[in-house]
Amino acid sequence: MNLAKLLVLDRKIIFLVMALVIGIPIIVPFGLPITVTERTQKLFDVVDATPPDKAVLISTDYAPQTEPELHPMMFSLLRHCLARKIRVLVVTLYVEAGGLAEQAVETVIKEFNSRATSNADSIIYGRDIVYLGWQPPPIIPILGMGRSITDVYPVDWYKQPVPSMPVMNGINTYDDISIVVAFSGGSSPIWYVQFAQTRYGVKVGGGVTAVSVPDFYPYLESGQLSGLLAGMKGASEYEELVATVTGVPGRRKATEGMSSQSAAHLAIMAFIVFGNIGYFATKRRR
Repeated sequence: MNLAKLLVLDRKIIFLVMALVIGIPIIVPFGLPITVTERTQKLFDVVDATPPDKAVLISTDYAPQTEPELHPMMFSLLRHCLARKIRVLVVTLYVEAGGLAEQAVETVIKEFNSRATSNADSIIYGRDIVYLGWQPPPIIPILGMGRSITDVYPVDWYKQPVPSMPVMNGINTYDDISIVVAFSGGSSPIWYVQFAQTRYGVKVGGGVTAVSVPDFYPYLESGQLSGLLAGMKGASEYEELVATVTGVPGRRKATEGMSSQSAAHLAIMAFIVFGNIGYFATKRRR
């Protein structure tokens, strides 16, 4: 066998192999075991311990290009909160995230109501959850909510008056928020740490893309972040906790995606090994 041919492998073969190893697990996920990391468990525990007189604030700060990693986090956190009857306030600091947040809120409400048998176990918009929408620029609403949430958001995404909604009973400032969880392809969790936590003392958690995780480790280690979901792996971990602890059903897109991601990583590693074999075989022959 001429091992040197491994160095000149036709790139079309590589593209075909990658297409297969990514595509097949999407169609037929092979289901990898999910081990929950400490950073994910911490975030879950803080949210789960939210008392009845407080709410969770979710900041949806990502664009469509980071949706595969961050959107499943949003879905699983919404399911967790609503299953525990925790009131939820949703905002966005990025205008391009407006439709994504709306889709997540409406989809999860429909999921719960499709299984509901009474008004009590239904999820009612304005009573259990509200989508406050977008207000520019980012720092203004972050600081403003420390003084009055309804002053910053007098109407919601649908132009309905917010102060009269039952979900806002007793929810006025960050003092009434158990934790702010910011899902971001950028730096919004750090903004909440710098401007909301430092000034008002609210707890902050985050969900970020895998490539940006190292930027957030100092805040996690210092305790400024109460928990962190790291990329698709973190999203799959939170899905696992929600499914096993609360028993709430729902499509687990991050868990499904982990099959493709893991298969792709293994394929890339195999190509690297083959390339090195070809390199050393050629070097030895010379």
